[in-house]
Amino acid sequence: MSESSTQESESEQTEPTAETSTSNDVRRYANYAILLVLGLLAFVAVIRLYFSVSNVITTWITNEYRSLFQAAFNLIVVLAAGVGISYQLRRLYG
Repeated sequence: MSESSTQESESEQTEPTAETSTSNDVRRYANYAILLVLGLLAFVAVIRLYFSVSNVITTWITNEYRSLFQAAFNLIVVLAAGVGISYQLRRLYG
């Protein structure tokens, strides 16, 4: 085999094909769609959960500890959403 044919075969292996590029684009858009759906789902869930937990705290916790329990709950929700979003962003941007 000549040296030029070896270089051509190596360059063919390293150049991305149209199928690979299209596949990567589809995967990227799918990841963006997943991130959007997770964000909307988290938003709706947080709103509903917030009101439910607020009712539970009002019912079961005395007045002097209510604000402490509300703050702790809000912190947990924000941390959980942050972990999920950062995981998805890592998948998108590697």
